[in-house]
Amino acid sequence: MAEPTPSPAPAQPAPKVPPPRNDAFRMLGLPALPRKLPSRNWMIFWTITASVSAAIIYDKREKKRATARWAHAVEHLRKEPVHDPLGQVRKLTIYLSSPPGDGLRIAQDHYTDYVKPILAASGLDWEFVQGRREGDVRAVVAEKVRKIRRGWETNPDEVPDREPTKDEMIERHRKMRGIEDYSGVRGDVVIGRHTWKEYVRGLHEGWLGPLTPPPEPEPVVEATLDPKPEDEKPAEEEAKPKRPPQPRPYNTTNDYPAESLPLLTPSEFNPAVPIREPHILGFLNTPTRMYRFFNRRKLADEIGRDVAAAVLCTYREFKQLPNPGTDSATADEQVYEQEKELAWEEKDWLKSVWKEDEPKEEGPTSEVKEKILARPMVIDSRVASHMRRFEITPEEEARARQIVIPEEEVEGWTKGKLRKLYRWGASKFEKQKTGPLVDSEEEA
Repeated sequence: MAEPTPSPAPAQPAPKVPPPRNDAFRMLGLPALPRKLPSRNWMIFWTITASVSAAIIYDKREKKRATARWAHAVEHLRKEPVHDPLGQVRKLTIYLSSPPGDGLRIAQDHYTDYVKPILAASGLDWEFVQGRREGDVRAVVAEKVRKIRRGWETNPDEVPDREPTKDEMIERHRKMRGIEDYSGVRGDVVIGRHTWKEYVRGLHEGWLGPLTPPPEPEPVVEATLDPKPEDEKPAEEEAKPKRPPQPRPYNTTNDYPAESLPLLTPSEFNPAVPIREPHILGFLNTPTRMYRFFNRRKLADEIGRDVAAAVLCTYREFKQLPNPGTDSATADEQVYEQEKELAWEEKDWLKSVWKEDEPKEEGPTSEVKEKILARPMVIDSRVASHMRRFEITPEEEARARQIVIPEEEVEGWTKGKLRKLYRWGASKFEKQKTGPLVDSEEEA
């Protein structure tokens, strides 16, 4: 009888191979690599964090590169020799003021980041005119023009019983030493649309307005009771110095047609260039602010080009633009380029700028503040024809675009330190030259 064939044994499952334990990392004292990828939420978090960080780092580096490019384009000016040691050099005037709804510090930081590096590289001298309130820049520009006009008509030395001002004393000292005034083109750099509107208003007030200030309003006398002791102000508040009142405007925009330019008015005023200053506030405007924050390299390139034009002293006339209006009544009106400069910045201003102030009673010490920002810019054709604008030439711009900025000049702190560490380590492992020739040179 045949024996029954044994049934085949069931297949045993293959033994599990343990995953690698990263013994090499543990021997070095390093943590072992993870056995799986992070979760979906962690992947999203690290992807967004890395993307934002890379965008910020890239924009910051390219911003430095754009500023450095225009700084290198004008640095040859500081190497030019001075022909007259006692003569005055060219000096630019920087006009900046507080943006609407914010403080002066914002405008100062904007100047430090985008304008100052190029001016410092050029070796030119410059002075500041800073306005904290609306109308400060207007008053300074108008007074500068009136000072020029007074110098044509009167001599301060001929006026008896008159104490000279600080500027007049400096001018007298320069004349005694034989120091001649700079006779070339100077120039103005105006930062922001709000400052530009005050600057243009000051030019019109200075050249078209009178030289004598307007009459002060008569004081209003009111019957008041004797102040009580508790109403008296402390002595510390009374001793605290107050800011001088802002000078009243000598004319208004409605007075332009009835006024005339002086006979000795120069054919060209000092050229000027408006510098853009994007500034927007409000929580709802966060997307716009983020977009501008990630594209500061473009702003640095545009501002650098305009500042380089002012440094290189290349300018042109302001143009007359076609009137976009279709109304026959306004078809004959001329639109000047000065009116459209940085006009897009007005869309970002606060609503409070456009509100009219409540009328107040005028007194001997009250200030009359002219609303310049909220009102349209009024341009007189006689003043507009004398104004000039800085603009870089195509040849200079092409030369600046060809400048190559080394990576070491724009790299950040971390990359710079790593580069220095690598060079230090490489220098330690360099082989020293040995041999009879080297030994003989050292002994010699």
